[in-house]
Amino acid sequence: MPRFSQSVSALRSSAIRELMSLASRPDIISFAGGMPGNDLFPVEEVGELFRNLDPKSKQAAFQYGPTPGLPSLLESLSGYLDRKGLPVQKNRLMITTGSQQALSILARAFIDPGDRVLSEYPCFIGAIAAFKACGADIVSIPVDEEGIDIGMLQQEVLKPDPAKLLYLTPYFHNPAGMLYTTRRKRRLIEVMQGRDIPIIEDDAYGDLWFSEEDRERLQPLKSIDPEGIDLCYTGSFSKILGPGLRLGWLLAPEAIHEKCELIKQSADACSPSFTQVIADAFIRSGRIDSYIASVRNEYRRRAACMTAALRSLLPDYVRWNEPKGGFYIWLTLPEGADATEILKHAIEGGAVFVAGSTFDPEGRRNNAIRLSYCNNTPEEIERGIPVVARAIREVCGEG
Repeated sequence: MPRFSQSVSALRSSAIRELMSLASRPDIISFAGGMPGNDLFPVEEVGELFRNLDPKSKQAAFQYGPTPGLPSLLESLSGYLDRKGLPVQKNRLMITTGSQQALSILARAFIDPGDRVLSEYPCFIGAIAAFKACGADIVSIPVDEEGIDIGMLQQEVLKPDPAKLLYLTPYFHNPAGMLYTTRRKRRLIEVMQGRDIPIIEDDAYGDLWFSEEDRERLQPLKSIDPEGIDLCYTGSFSKILGPGLRLGWLLAPEAIHEKCELIKQSADACSPSFTQVIADAFIRSGRIDSYIASVRNEYRRRAACMTAALRSLLPDYVRWNEPKGGFYIWLTLPEGADATEILKHAIEGGAVFVAGSTFDPEGRRNNAIRLSYCNNTPEEIERGIPVVARAIREVCGEG
């Protein structure tokens, strides 16, 4: 019998991955995966950009690259992040194999078995997996429509045994879909300054805002650059270009970057040069801003379609916030409701979603549902949401 490590024994399969086989069935409408729409990828533009590269650049795409990333992409991405106000000159940038790798590297850099890690509840399943793989004791702090509960956060940071890090997703949260307010971010900074607890600020969706009036709230904590806090900022090309590139980034203080580079060397030596060359060409072509604007408009349209359907079909006891950007809507059901049972009814009707317990580090709280609108046409949304609403009523009552 193989004797596996304690860390691998703590891992659990992602419910989202398990639902993917269901999602591939032609009779199923999937609101489960946070995947960009296949029809939105810039296939022709990327093909043209690669064809127009000089032979030396094409050859480099097939070669190994430096562990922190290809110098050309580091330069162009630095310019992109600098335009967002991020302090790229005072920190160091690393290209990672998706932002999931950035989370895994940071987890390995900070967490020993039994260490406390602070996260939001609900929490991104990828972060839960990365932290648990290192043996973390995850303490989850609820979020509301403005962000993390500051009172509970303050209680945790004042404990004599300090947490190793705090993980946040302030911009169109996965899975809760909400956007932190400026006021809540200021309070968070006040609580965390001088605590010697690094913050991981995960910003995979911040470019996918729906309204100009929310732009002020999108200023990253990292761009505020508060004193007395080690802030590690992660982002991804997955939602703004394509997840198949498997490219993300980590912007971190020098001392943290140095350790993370050593960890990445031991993990994969370097991220794919081929897709780094493509991402660099896309940024340098000037097309990235117009492309993001076009997909932002499409996600706004799909979100509006889903919110209209939910508004007309959900019973009054279901609470949810209309999305301001990103990919997700989070439905909160009455206490004691079982989203897994609702999922079974929905699958029978031809639709899938992700049950709330997936996003609970303890795997216990299950009176919530995550719906994704990103990978569905309005027609699919209009067919699938009645199935979800009917399943909720069948399990929880008419209300």
